[in-house]
Order: sequence, then structure tokens, then C-alpha cells
Amino acid sequence: MAKTAIQLSDHFTYRRLGRFTWPSVLMMLVSALYGVVDGVMVSNFVGKTPFAALNLIWPFVGLLSAFGFMFGTGGSALVAKTLGEGKQDKANEIFSFITYTLIIFSVVLGLGGVVFLKDIAIFLGAEGDMIAYCVDYGRILLICLPPYALQIYFQSFLVTAERPKLGMWLMIAAGVTNVLLDVIFIAVLDWGLEGAAWATSCSYVVGGFIPLLCFIFKSKDDKRPLRLVTIRRFRAKLGFYARSLWKVASNGLSEFVMNISMQLVSMLYMYQLMSEIGENGVAAYGIIMYFTWIFVSLYLGYSVGVSPVVSFHFGAQNHQEVSSLLRKSLMVMAILGVSVVLMAQTTAPALARIFVGYDLDLMQLTIHGFRIYSLHFLVTGLNIYASSFFTSLNNGPVSALISMSRTIIFECGCVLLLPLIFGMEGIWWAVVVAECLSAILSIVLLLTHRSRYGYHFLNLSE
Repeated sequence: MAKTAIQLSDHFTYRRLGRFTWPSVLMMLVSALYGVVDGVMVSNFVGKTPFAALNLIWPFVGLLSAFGFMFGTGGSALVAKTLGEGKQDKANEIFSFITYTLIIFSVVLGLGGVVFLKDIAIFLGAEGDMIAYCVDYGRILLICLPPYALQIYFQSFLVTAERPKLGMWLMIAAGVTNVLLDVIFIAVLDWGLEGAAWATSCSYVVGGFIPLLCFIFKSKDDKRPLRLVTIRRFRAKLGFYARSLWKVASNGLSEFVMNISMQLVSMLYMYQLMSEIGENGVAAYGIIMYFTWIFVSLYLGYSVGVSPVVSFHFGAQNHQEVSSLLRKSLMVMAILGVSVVLMAQTTAPALARIFVGYDLDLMQLTIHGFRIYSLHFLVTGLNIYASSFFTSLNNGPVSALISMSRTIIFECGCVLLLPLIFGMEGIWWAVVVAECLSAILSIVLLLTHRSRYGYHFLNLSE
């Protein structure tokens, strides 16, 4: 007997939550994994210096892609709330307006990034051959920034459109594309670092443009809630939707700030490590970040998957269901936190060997750093979900406060201060201390906003 399709309006048990969110979790996990493949191929087939260059310039590319997160999470929260209010036509028009706006933004940002790429590489500490490697790799990715931004954007909206499995299969297809082209371009055709950039860019086209076409050419008998409409449908309301873009930006501010600040923090880490250790430090941190994204993708995937559900029930004024979703989600994050830390501690040697088994000193540095750095996974899920929860409630400023404090204030502060006290060990401990401080803030904000949104932590009805 076929399973009944899950809708945003349903009551969610743990089992139903698992069924609805696992495609988003897998989608994020695949996205992280195919980034790892890039790193493995470059490190083992191209060399340590190109690998360090890749990791040095990547945060700048990620910085410019942050609008995809902002428009995706902020827009899906507003659109899901609008659907919960029973206004489907308006939801489609908001969705279409922000999609077209994102495409224009990403084209302009990508071209601007290409112009300043060499200066950015030098600013981050690149020297000699590393400058050319940074420019060669970054230029290709920035030209393909629009499909990358759309890929990030649709990860949220495919869930809101009740099509999380489509998002999962598209991400798998993008991942397979990247892996196959990595092998062909790097190992067979010997294109070096540029081959890795072209393989990644082609995967963005699969993950970003195909869902765009799916929303444009949605069949008339498809009852799912979202589709792209032409500007002609709402051009008389362009002023209204331009103002609604402010709400989208406000809703998605936390994710925008989180991604901007994560890239800035990465740049700061790279700068500190480049100054203290050189290429080995940058390479070790790059490896740690690859596997950090794998583990963090579990938290992000769940948060992306459950966020439109919370927004829908918030729009429908179903406070009991919002409370239930919060309680269950906090329990999921706690279980994941313990599991991920244990997994990271036990797999650190094997993971480091995959990348740099050819360099014993670099491998030992990576293992040591990762075992300290990975302790933050215990509370990171709480912070990610707390920020996502307030985004779901269309409270971007509080969500942004968590994200900004977590990264720009706590983590940047720790990266700058702890090495002064503890030396190089302070760099690895910085994120652990920062996430613990952020967890305290997240708990305080969840508790202080209970009366405003009508949710509660105690199970009063079940």
C-alpha cells in the first residue's frame, strides 16, 4: 500500500518528521560530500599548493552566494506563512518576484567578484603560484554564481512546495555530475585545478537550473502549491512586492548573516593559520572544514526540512503544533549532537588519511585539530535550529542575533583572543567556546519569546 503524501498542514509525529525531513538532510549531505570529492581529487592529483589555494579562495565565493540562503530561507518562510493563510496566488507571486530578483543579484555579484578576485587572493595572504591558482579556480566559480545561488535557494523552496524528494534527487544528480567530471577533467584530461572548478560549476547547473525549469513548466494537474508565474501576472503590484522583499530580507537575515560571517570567520582562520604555520595550516583547516560541513549538513538539512512546516502552522495560528515541533526538534538536535561528536572523534584518522596520507606531519596536524574542533558539534545543532525556528516564525532580527553572535561576535572574538593566551591550540578551541556561548544565548531567547508566540516546552496535551 502506497504511503500517503505528507502535507504542511499535517500533525507531525517523530516518524512523520523523519519521513518529511530526510530528503532535505540527504540533499545537504550530498552537497557536502561532493565538495569533499573536489578536495580529495585536487589534493591527491594536483598537489598541496593548489589544494591550499582552493581552500583559501573558496570562502570569498561562498560569501557572494549568501544571498541564495537569505532569499531561500527568508522567502520560503514568508511564502509558507502566506500559504497557511490560504492565499495561494499571492504566495506564487511573492515566490516568482524573489526568484527573478535573485537571478539578477547573482549575475551582478558574480561579475563584480571576478573583477576583484586577484586583490582578494592577495589580501587573504596568497603568494607566488598560489595567487594564480586562486584566480583560475575562483573565476570559473564566480561566472557560474547564478546557478549556484539558485541551487541553494531551491533547497528551501522545494520543501515549501511539498517536493523535498525532488530536491534530494536533483542534489544527488548534481553530486554524481561533479564526481564523474572530477575524474574526467582532473584524472583523465589533466586540467588540474581548473578541471575541479568546471566540474563543480557543471554540478551547479544541474542543481540550480533544473528546478527552475520544473517551477516554470509545472503541469496544470499538479496540485502542489507553488509555481513560477510571469512578471505580467503581477507587474501592477511590483511596488508592493518590492516592499515585501524587505520582509524576505528580514526573515532570511539570520541565514544571510550566518553564511556571510561563516565565510568571514573562515577567512580569519586562514589568515591566522597562514601567518603561524603557512600552507600546512591552511590545508589542515580546509580538510577540517570539509568534514565539518558533512556533519553540520545533518543539522542544516533537518532545519531546512522542518522550517516550512513551522511557518505554515504559525500562519494558521496552530500554536499547539508549533510547540510540538519545537519540542521534537530540540530532542532530535540533542541526539544528533552526541552521535556526531562520537562519530567525528573515532573517524578523524581515517578522514585525514583520505586527503593527506602522503604527508605524515600534515595528517597528524589535521587529526589533532579536528578532534578538538569537532567538540562543538555537541551544541551546534541547538544554535542552528534556534536560528531557523525564529526565521520560521518570521522573526528575522532575533534569528540574526543568534547567527551574528555565534559567528561574528563569539567566534571571531575567540579566534583573535584565544591564540594570544593559548597559542596555536587556541585556534582549534575557538569554535568550541563560541558555540557554547551561543547555546546560552539561544536558550535564553527561546525562553523569553514563549509568551509572544504562544509556544511552550512542556507537553501539556499529549
